Amino acid sequence: MDDQSLRGTVALVTGASSGIGRATALALAARGAAVALTARRAELLRELAAEIHAAGGTALPLAADIADHEEAAEAVRFTVAELGRLDTLVNNAGLMLLGHVTQSATADWQRMVDINLTGLMHTTHAALPHLLEAAAQGPRRVADLVNISSVAGRHAFAGSAAYCATKFGVNAFSESVRQELARQHVRVCVVEPGSVDTELRTHNVPEVQQAIDQVLGAIERLRPEDVADAVAYAVTRPRHVALAEIQVRPTEQV
Repeated sequence: MDDQSLRGTVALVTGASSGIGRATALALAARGAAVALTARRAELLRELAAEIHAAGGTALPLAADIADHEEAAEAVRFTVAELGRLDTLVNNAGLMLLGHVTQSATADWQRMVDINLTGLMHTTHAALPHLLEAAAQGPRRVADLVNISSVAGRHAFAGSAAYCATKFGVNAFSESVRQELARQHVRVCVVEPGSVDTELRTHNVPEVQQAIDQVLGAIERLRPEDVADAVAYAVTRPRHVALAEIQVRPTEQV
């Protein structure tokens, strides 16, 4: 099989209803993967699935909240039941609620932990038996776990304490899993974008959004497709090549 092709493989992308997840699903489908799409917004998933089908691909929309352990596990089970296997998991679902530590609601912190870190761990745990099977017996004899983190997983920033904590956790979890599964040809890659032009920052109150804009200035932000391209590059490397970490920044972001 051509290393660049994902024909005959199945990918599951979380947070696929918009932004990086949506772009990643399109990128993997364009390379031949059948793609399961999960997020909470069912209508957006159906629209994305229709777009992939219209382009000649295969897509399976699955409305789920991965912060719920059972829903995360069911998304993996349903993917395998309907599409027959699982070769690639892209953990993209995420939430970014920023603010000064003394003014932040702990409920917001908990929701970020539940989605950004615990939810990612839920889907990973459910997917690992299938990824191991794909690596041992699949058409490419390799499987991929890609976790979307952030530059905030490498460098802490004021006003982002809980968000940074979740992303540092993602990076640590990813590296540990990578070490455990490397000899079994399950590759683990953490992708750390800088500022991306998505709806993620709109989860914040207007004052926080304005503060983000002031820090970044008028730089040209990354587009979701830029991050999706990094994901697609990682999962289409030859079997003996693993990209453990990819940091993608806007050229002007310092």
